[in-house]
Amino acid sequence: MMDYGDSLRTVLIRKINKAERDLYQLKLDYCRFVFGLSHRSRVTADQSCYQIKSVDLDSMTRTESGDWCKPNVAGILLNSELQPLGGEVIQLGNSWESMR
Repeated sequence: MMDYGDSLRTVLIRKINKAERDLYQLKLDYCRFVFGLSHRSRVTADQSCYQIKSVDLDSMTRTESGDWCKPNVAGILLNSELQPLGGEVIQLGNSWESMR
């Protein structure tokens, strides 16, 4: 039989895991609605266009105003017709602009 401490630990771990999942989902929603960013979105960085392949939600930090900063992203370079050139995924950091 579990004692009170083990039972409480189990409940708290379950609540922490749920809160982490909820925060992850909220950050995804924030990226989508505030930054116009989702998987396969197109962004510009260093005067080139990229198709997003990954978004690093852990890189998002709070600003002094309470907002979240832009996440680091990685993408594939696009040609002038906005078609993927293939090749490797390039880390773009957070110096990108959405092509909404």
